[in-house]
Amino acid sequence: MELFIREKYLKKIRGFYHDVETIKIITGVRRCGKSCLMETVRRELLSLGVDERNIIFLDLDKKQYRKVKTADMLEELIDSFSAVKGIKYLFIDEVQNVKDFEEVVNGYRSEGEYSIFLTGSNSYLLSGELATKLTGRYVEFELFPLSFDEYIEMKAFLGKPVDTNLLIELNNYLQEGGFPKVMQYDNFVDKRTYVNAVIDEIFAKDIKARLKIRNMEVFNNVRNFVINNFGATFSINSLKDALMKNGINIKPQTLARYIEALEQAKILYRCDRFDLKSKRALRGEKKYYLADTSFYFALNTDNRINFGPALENMLYVYARSMDYAVSVGRIGNLECDFILRDSELNYAYVQVAYTIIDKTTEDREYAALEAIRDTYPKYVLTTDYLQQKRNGIKHLNILEFIKSRTKF
Repeated sequence: MELFIREKYLKKIRGFYHDVETIKIITGVRRCGKSCLMETVRRELLSLGVDERNIIFLDLDKKQYRKVKTADMLEELIDSFSAVKGIKYLFIDEVQNVKDFEEVVNGYRSEGEYSIFLTGSNSYLLSGELATKLTGRYVEFELFPLSFDEYIEMKAFLGKPVDTNLLIELNNYLQEGGFPKVMQYDNFVDKRTYVNAVIDEIFAKDIKARLKIRNMEVFNNVRNFVINNFGATFSINSLKDALMKNGINIKPQTLARYIEALEQAKILYRCDRFDLKSKRALRGEKKYYLADTSFYFALNTDNRINFGPALENMLYVYARSMDYAVSVGRIGNLECDFILRDSELNYAYVQVAYTIIDKTTEDREYAALEAIRDTYPKYVLTTDYLQQKRNGIKHLNILEFIKSRTKF
């Protein structure tokens, strides 16, 4: 089967293909394509001349491995594969199915002959247990559902028509989302049914299995409220007050635990706020973005799009997929939608809006950027094709910018 190549992620991993000292862990929300990414790495290794006998690929969710539940059984399975001289490449998908897998994996790592790749339940792989038992000798590669640029590319890859009007594709992308499997369905109802199944699977396997939830109704209300208000700024206390107004009474500690569970399952991503004057992170209030906007539409019957937070969410996923650290900036009473920092510690400031044709909106979007006094690049990204020039700030079309996979 031909696979869609997610090059932006592969190029992050390639330098570690033959590293026997560092375990490679691929994380991301369920069904975002982790298993396919590992399979792509396996095929690349074969194309580089690696002997097939030196590649051990174990999908522990498959029927043939479903009885492998203990560390000893996993070790016996790995040892059952014959190999020739040279590095062995060990891929284990859904590794959390095996109790105490960390000890086995660390044992093979310490032999210095195995390049190890893992995926699994995020709520487990990202817990303190992993860091403790693997003694920090791992690197995480975070995978997201398809960003807008990948969405357009995968439609073409699957032979599906791509509308030349990117605003139509934007509307489709925000509602359908970027789960690769969704792209294979033509019927919108089928797409939404699939996303609902993903939400149920995440809860059953990544949250319920590890978090004792006494009141399911309250948890679901918290989940739905946060998803419905993605891109909004709130603290645990302000969220508690908002829930109280909706008839939901919950302790702050329980609420914080539920939010953390949604973060660990990669449904939500926390975006911290940063004060540009004091150069300090702001405590309390934060923004939360979704791994995929389809979560919002799957849980709502209203298909209307609030383009403000939706475009922010789209840019957040794109920036993270391009390896930027992302935070929200505040300067006095003004807010900068995003502060982006790349791996070389270069910064960029970005405002996002659907349009700035209206002068009042234009002034509002530019004001925060004009108040920032350093010389890092500043952008206003909108869906406008007629672009404004103002004080050296770059005004660009957000759809064309992401589609061309441009760096800030």
